[in-house]
Amino acid sequence: MIEVSAFKWVPPFARGLVRDLRVRWALEEAGVPYRVRLIDFDDRETAAYRALQPFGQVPAYHDGELSMFESGAIVLHIAAGAPALMPTDAGGQARATTWLFAALNSIEPPIQNLAELDLFNADQEWARLRRPGLVAFVEQRLGELASNLGDKDYLEADGFTAGDLMMVTVLRNLRHTDLMAKFPNLAAYQARCEARPAFQAALAAQLGDFVELEPA
Repeated sequence: MIEVSAFKWVPPFARGLVRDLRVRWALEEAGVPYRVRLIDFDDRETAAYRALQPFGQVPAYHDGELSMFESGAIVLHIAAGAPALMPTDAGGQARATTWLFAALNSIEPPIQNLAELDLFNADQEWARLRRPGLVAFVEQRLGELASNLGDKDYLEADGFTAGDLMMVTVLRNLRHTDLMAKFPNLAAYQARCEARPAFQAALAAQLGDFVELEPA
């Protein structure tokens, strides 16, 4: 059976954002059973875990003789065999893959930078000076994404794909801000994707692991 690594515990602000959620969601959409290997922070440094994930992060993915790391690569691998995540025609597959990479390369970096600034450095003077420019860049990227989405339900008119899955997991990193409210069609798009039963199942599973094992 497929095995996905995830943390036993993370601080409350990170719950529902850790990247094993992407893989769990993809597997739920694909209807593929899997089990979760819960690790703590010390486990990340072991030679056995570094053999699966060279950077000590989650998720790591193991399926028989195949081991993978990096959530984008894993989701793309799952999507390749899942009509629920990937169109059957070559053009549709190429567009879905493009959106997956756009989420990781064009949208996530500025959002991640803003989240790290706000959550870890908000009390620093340099962070207060840096934030307006970073917010402007995030808003620019969101505006470009919102313009492309228009009034479509998903990024591609044909329906939900792995590109949407990845994009929404990236947008969730703005939940500590009010930036999404400035783009109503994006906010509605995120809510639409998060209402999918597969997302709800994946999120509940991740949060359930944290609650069950959180230290007293």
